[in-house]
Amino acid sequence: MSSGSEGRPVVGADPPDEEPALKKPQGLQEMEGLSLANEDKTMSANLKYLSLGILVFQTTSLVLTMRYSRTLKEEGPRYLSSTAVVVAELLKIMACILLVYKDSKCSLRALNRILHDEILNKPMETLKLAIPSGIYTLQNNLLYVALSNLDAATYQVTYQLKILTTALFSVSMLSKKLGVYQWLSLVILMTGVAFVQWPSDSQELDSKELSAGSQFVGLMAVLTACFSSGFAGVYFEKILKETKQSVWIRNIQLGFFGSIFGLMGVYIYDGELVSKNGFFQGYNRLTWIVVILQALGGLVIAAVIKYADNILKGFATSLSIILSTLISYFWLQDFVPTSVFFLGAILVITATFLYGYDPKPTGNPTKA
Repeated sequence: MSSGSEGRPVVGADPPDEEPALKKPQGLQEMEGLSLANEDKTMSANLKYLSLGILVFQTTSLVLTMRYSRTLKEEGPRYLSSTAVVVAELLKIMACILLVYKDSKCSLRALNRILHDEILNKPMETLKLAIPSGIYTLQNNLLYVALSNLDAATYQVTYQLKILTTALFSVSMLSKKLGVYQWLSLVILMTGVAFVQWPSDSQELDSKELSAGSQFVGLMAVLTACFSSGFAGVYFEKILKETKQSVWIRNIQLGFFGSIFGLMGVYIYDGELVSKNGFFQGYNRLTWIVVILQALGGLVIAAVIKYADNILKGFATSLSIILSTLISYFWLQDFVPTSVFFLGAILVITATFLYGYDPKPTGNPTKA
């Protein structure tokens, strides 16, 4: 066949007939390529904003429902936060297995092979996830403690200190270099959080005198969670960069160790209550919503990392802070914003945007 196609151009009458026939499909292919590229851009943009929308919904609703579930007065025993952490990890494992099953073209045989090859046959790679998993388990338990003692708005703003801890651990563990805007944003962030935690005027101090101890416990829980979040996040990022395993496989490994550490915490701290009233004591519809939202969190973050950039992620975080403040004030009615709080919140939101700001280099028209 190759000799026939090479011999045709030698014939004088053939080239005029064949040249247009060859050029027309090429033009059509270019047009189809452009349309496919435009479709890919549109799809990626849709996925980007969809993932960010889900992140705003998940972050805001988790904080508010968790706070509401921990302060709601009900008859009978309250659900144990330690068991809720374990159930959330198990749900996350199930969700990730379903995603791996989908990626393996819905083949149980392929799913079994992937899990066997990537997890069981690589025990050292799997064990690397034990450290961040234990820290994440501690962090998830601390968030329940924090939201049991702080209102949703104060918690949301203060928890943004994880940007600072993540940046410091990135510099020390990953040798990342921060730009001027990022260092400036960290200073603004610390100033904003300081304003948010600044004591209110004397009238509000008198009204909150009885809860001063719980306020301190909540603040310490948030600060510890910020440090654990920063270290575990950077450690997990380092592991992802060193290996070629998918994010879903890594999340299965995290969930496996997380459920083990979580069960240890249940029986160390709440063993007597579990033996008395059961593992699922106090669980209701609201509790299951909190658990599902917490399990969804890790998957949403993975999607945001894949499809969105830092600026849009900062926008989602800022929108979540604003929504949490409004709903905490109008719906939960456990928070009265002050001018100092608003100033601190604005500074934190500004710092969140500024940290993700990446100025485009000027003077290079080819990259317009």
